[in-house]
This record gives sequence, structure tokens and C-alpha cells, in this order.
Amino acid sequence: MKIATYNVNGVNGRLPVLLRWLAETAPDVVCLQELKAPQDKFPLEAITGAGYNAIWHGQKSWNGVAILARSNYEIKELRKGLPGDPDDEHSRYIEAFINGIVIGCLYLPNGNPAPGPKLDYKLRWFERLTSHASGLLAHGIPTIITGDYNVMPTELDVYKPERWLDDALFRPEVRLAFKNLVDQGWTDAIRKLYPTEVIYTFFDYFRNAYGRNAGLRIDHFLLSPHVADRLQSAGVDRNVRGWEKTSDHCPVWIEIEESIK
Repeated sequence: MKIATYNVNGVNGRLPVLLRWLAETAPDVVCLQELKAPQDKFPLEAITGAGYNAIWHGQKSWNGVAILARSNYEIKELRKGLPGDPDDEHSRYIEAFINGIVIGCLYLPNGNPAPGPKLDYKLRWFERLTSHASGLLAHGIPTIITGDYNVMPTELDVYKPERWLDDALFRPEVRLAFKNLVDQGWTDAIRKLYPTEVIYTFFDYFRNAYGRNAGLRIDHFLLSPHVADRLQSAGVDRNVRGWEKTSDHCPVWIEIEESIK
């Protein structure tokens, strides 16, 4: 079973890229972030035509998350929105049950400029995520929490880390929040299989970042123990970042041993 995450940076504007990637790689489940589309503007017809069912949580102009699954998989929506703050109107989290697995798709706040209110919101969001993740682990159901975390966990995950020390994606308190989450018992899929390799999932549009391999690893798969034991492979579709009119993120994927449907 192949599961992918992809920050599309505008689902309608990047739709040809998304459809091409789906056709070429055929993942079973896809988590999308940064739809930048209100609920009624999600391109469901095109997604269905590509062979996928979908649930989504849209928002005008920014944010927005979605989960796609091939038509032979049923998607049971569990929640839209992260619990813990009824006043938070950002569309940043959606959760579903697919083929025996709970899958949470997230777009964690950027937090810049830092310090300031945006960083404070990011850290509060991290606290809510950590609390919710703890509850998911307690249920003992195979669970994956994936998406754009907007954090580079270690210096290995960022090109020239000394330039990012004051950025909200790399500040110590943000990295600590990610570590506290993982330390609950989650497995970082990429680092389990590639503990020492330089792997990036994001390349800025400026300064030829993609061509220079000057990237960041900010798109992550966290696996509960019951999924981590089934992990077979993982990777980044880096070539997609080189396509015309593409996102600044690359698709990231894992393959796990199939469960009984």
C-alpha cells in the first residue's frame, strides 16, 4: 500500500501537475496540503476522473487539506479540524479511516515572522497536535500523521542550517515541539530507513534552490508502532519539483505491507 503526502501549493493552479504525478506514480492514498481553494472549488470531477475518491477541508485563498484514495478504497471521514481550539478557523487538519489505518493529514502553521503572534500560534497548534496524537496512540489503531510540518527536525534536514537559526521552521522551541511529539512513540519514516542521508522535500523558487539542491525536509510521515512495523520503503519524488509550473514541495511517499481489507 503506497501512501503519499504532497503540498500542492494551490490545487487548481497546479492541477495538471497533480494529475500527471498521480498517473505516473499511482499512489493508493494521497494527503494534500495548501489547497488554496474554498470548499466548493475543490476539483472533485478531475480527481474522480483520475480514479480517486476524496474528502477535503477547503479555505479561501490559503490553507486547505485533502485526502484522496483510489476508488477501490473506502474513505471514512473522522474529523475536520484539530481539536483543542474552537475559535481556530484555519483549515489545517483532516482525518480519515482507510483500509484499517487512521490517516491524519496536516498543514502545520509556518510561524514566521518569529518571534511574534504567528510563532505563538504555531506552538499552540503543536501542543494541540501533540495532545491529539497521544489520544490516537492510546487507541492502539494503526495510525499515520503526515503532511507539511513546517519544521526541520535536525541540522541534517536543512541546507546551511546556520542561516536558519532564527527562522520559525528551525527555532529550538519548534524543533523541541516536534521531538516531543515523536517521543510519544512515533516513527519518522524517512529517518528510520535513511538515518544519515541528506534528503530534502522543499526547494524555494528563488536563487535556483532546486538546481543547487539547497532544500529543506519539512514534509514528514509519523507512524504509530503498528504501522512502523509494516514499513517497507519510502522516498521523495524529487523530479516533480523540476516540472513546469510545479509546487515548491516534492511529493513524499511510503510503502507499507498491505493489511486485510
